[in-house]
Amino acid sequence: MKTVKIIGVPEHFNLPWHLAIEEGAFAERGIDLQWADIPEGTGRMSQMLQDEETDLAIILTEGIIKSITEGNPTKIVQEYIGSPLLWGIHVDYNSPYQTINDLKNTKGAISRLGSGSHLMAYVNAQEQKWDTANLQFEIINNLNGAIDGLANGNADYFMWEHFTTKPLVDDNTFRRLGDCPTPWPCFVIAGTQKFLTENNTLLKHVLEVINTYSKEFKSIPSIDRTLANRYEQKLEDIQEWLAITQWSQKQLNINTLKKVQDSLSTLNLISQSLKGSDILY
Repeated sequence: MKTVKIIGVPEHFNLPWHLAIEEGAFAERGIDLQWADIPEGTGRMSQMLQDEETDLAIILTEGIIKSITEGNPTKIVQEYIGSPLLWGIHVDYNSPYQTINDLKNTKGAISRLGSGSHLMAYVNAQEQKWDTANLQFEIINNLNGAIDGLANGNADYFMWEHFTTKPLVDDNTFRRLGDCPTPWPCFVIAGTQKFLTENNTLLKHVLEVINTYSKEFKSIPSIDRTLANRYEQKLEDIQEWLAITQWSQKQLNINTLKKVQDSLSTLNLISQSLKGSDILY
């Protein structure tokens, strides 16, 4: 058996990986796929790729592109989720803020610098026509840190995936003021250059398995109920999420790559743009 280490967020997007592992689809090909949940998200995962603590990651598109432009020896292997991510914009339930515009000149909670919650705060600020040079942040590490940070006033708002945070909106921990979708496909599969260079055939087998599972995922009988139970979500929320989510089995489009880099560059979040061959496997 060949061991492959892979990381991702503990969210419903990644159930195809868990089903494939549980059903022995990787083991049948001689692969011991070792999955680790990383609740801190993309900033932490980028660092783990850079430090070669993992071989592969299911990671936010904008986050890993930023990290690669800063020297992370990693490449994007292919898209994983081809549709946008819907980022909910949340405040504490008892917060005085009532609209997104009320959040101008307030402090955002982010999991860490370079994370999706950090980068999307800039995208949202640009859409709201705020001065992005004045954005303030409080690092809170993860979702539980955000709950505490908003409740004690260390931060004023928090952006996180709409459906993951929906139970916290339902139980009056958060109020959602609105949503901000990513302007591009949201998740990609990325791998360290070391792993990709040394394991071309192994990678091909990993991708064949996951692409088969992701292609058929929505047609699995009662998959909505399975998701709702495993991720403690309301059935109607999962059904809404499934309707707007598309899994992808192809490489990230070069025009999409340019769009992401142009956006990050405009926001002064990256100092250089790289050519496709420097980012895509």
